[in-house]
Amino acid sequence: MAVALQVLSRLARAPLRPLLWGGPGARWASDMALAEQARKLFESTVGAVLPGPMMHRALSLDPGSGQLKVRDRSFQLRQNLYLVGFGKAVLGMAAAAEELLGQHLVQGVISVPKGIRAAVESSGKQEMLLKPHSRVQVFEGAEDNLPDRDALRAALAIRQLAEGLTADDLLLVLISGGKPDSVRCGGRPCGGDCQRPHRGQRPQCARLPAHP
Repeated sequence: MAVALQVLSRLARAPLRPLLWGGPGARWASDMALAEQARKLFESTVGAVLPGPMMHRALSLDPGSGQLKVRDRSFQLRQNLYLVGFGKAVLGMAAAAEELLGQHLVQGVISVPKGIRAAVESSGKQEMLLKPHSRVQVFEGAEDNLPDRDALRAALAIRQLAEGLTADDLLLVLISGGKPDSVRCGGRPCGGDCQRPHRGQRPQCARLPAHP
């Protein structure tokens, strides 16, 4: 964002030079050009941090080998991938993840703020919504960002899914709106793709970037 503001600052200064000797028409045309440049810069900046593009930068799947790459780490998928998540942007992140992972995703549970699906739908961002027959279960809760029974049910569902996994399973953890270390794996920060511990073993973790 700081880089974007610097570029915008330069764009704002550049068109002002011809205005010193230009008439009202030239001044109006220059203002319009500057506004268009600012709009394109804003849209490009926002687009770069949307859940979908961010997930595709963090995750890649080789359909032939079934290898899931999370940044610089690779995991073999054998119908053993599960997903949990919580936060404002997790709905869009989960939709992008499910589209990317396809049949490799067995089951998922996410916790999102109350009303987020209706808000996304009304904004026309269909790509940030899960498909009708999604394998990801969505819990809405925490109205006004306050803990409530719905949020508790979501947390219990996430815990139940995670506790049912074995050392052969993979758990993809999506987090937005907070630091990744708000979820800890084996006593240490995770916030990424975790191989579930078995009989006291610590999981393997590959961190994913948290969405702002």
